[in-house]
Amino acid sequence: MLKKILTGVCLICFSISAMAQKNLPSNFFMKKLPNGLEVLVIEDNSVPLVTIEICVKNGSFTEDSAYNGLSHLYEHMFFKANKAIPSQEKFLERVNELGISFNGTTSNERVNYFFTLSNKLIDEGLEFMNNAIRYPLFLKQEMKNENPVVDGEFQRAESNPAFFLIQDFDRQMWGQNYYRKNPIGLHDVILTATAEKMNVIKDKYYYPNNSILVIAGDVHHEEVFNKTNTVFGDWKPCDFDPFQKWPIPEFAPLVGQTKFLTVDKNAKMPMLTMGFHGPDTRNDLKATYAADVFSTILGLTSSEFQKSLVDSGYALQAIIGYQTCKYTGPIQLFIVPNPMKLKSFYGKLLQQISRFDAPDYFTDEQLETAKNKLIMDDIYSKEKTSAYVHTVTFWWASASIDYYTTYNDMIKKVTRADIKDYVDKYIKDKPSVTGLLLSPTIKEKLGVNSAEDILK
Repeated sequence: MLKKILTGVCLICFSISAMAQKNLPSNFFMKKLPNGLEVLVIEDNSVPLVTIEICVKNGSFTEDSAYNGLSHLYEHMFFKANKAIPSQEKFLERVNELGISFNGTTSNERVNYFFTLSNKLIDEGLEFMNNAIRYPLFLKQEMKNENPVVDGEFQRAESNPAFFLIQDFDRQMWGQNYYRKNPIGLHDVILTATAEKMNVIKDKYYYPNNSILVIAGDVHHEEVFNKTNTVFGDWKPCDFDPFQKWPIPEFAPLVGQTKFLTVDKNAKMPMLTMGFHGPDTRNDLKATYAADVFSTILGLTSSEFQKSLVDSGYALQAIIGYQTCKYTGPIQLFIVPNPMKLKSFYGKLLQQISRFDAPDYFTDEQLETAKNKLIMDDIYSKEKTSAYVHTVTFWWASASIDYYTTYNDMIKKVTRADIKDYVDKYIKDKPSVTGLLLSPTIKEKLGVNSAEDILK
């Protein structure tokens, strides 16, 4: 499970306003500062710690080929020199002084920065975050030092043969807008990045009215609201909507059944991935819930999908997932076929897909089990507040806070008819992309020249 619409992110309020909280848990408190910065406080007094996270609507979905990977590089540069801390060395010294554990992540539709420290140091923590988010310096030498570090993450990913399968798959799935689903970026773009390009990103997206600040832990929300207004209140908002000024292009619909072959010498086992363009949170909220439930049903060991492919020996592993996105969520199957049954496996897979909307494809018990599993996974994820906040900001960026806080209630309402509608609208007999990964040895042994030699 990876999880409304981009609204007027640059509307400015003239007082600290309480936001609608009818769907919020009892320990969630939200307000919007006069500059448009949304502030969410999650009270949890189980341990005397506080996690401070800021999330920006940025990421690969804002990148074209000239900037692909630079949102990720920006994330790395966040933990470097700024106006208050003149170098990375001084930055790390301050981290040690405050006892901070810090990190950040970059995905398709958000970049988030976070750290955890003693709740007695919340004032210092807020000021530390304020300086990092508002006043980065992008020093030339620090940029030079960090470029190969980020590119090194890219190279480590390339050591996994599945990486090349997924890269080829994404290029077919997303066409000319492939870059907007590729957070890791492009080698040349990363290695030639400049401070000027970092500032372009900052001047487009790093504004309070395109961000959310979450403070979670052993705190009192009213005190936190006052502190955040004092520290972040003079952060100047943008007077434009970045997503109107630089619109996110829609992904071109898939056409037909695209098949491709990826060959890599490090591939020990064949792998197959198949994908469809799925629903998004702007246009079909209802289907996103059905997608999660159906994927969970197929993952149950008791499911017909698992029994027909894995238990029968056609595959060693078979997974299907849906990623909730604001811009076209992918539906993707990832399967490790049995090499001894490679030529017969694909027909078995297509047979299963043809049955996805059959009334007897899953039982009522499996439907309820899948719903309960999703709900229990969500409850379990809330045990550690310092990690839970990352989930909250993900939903804020790709859906909304309300989408997340009402998620379990909506999952409970998913019906067989909802799942059938989802399958018929997005999967069954719909255009798809299918890729097969083989080693040169297996390719030669089977006499395979193209994907169609196996996928038929």
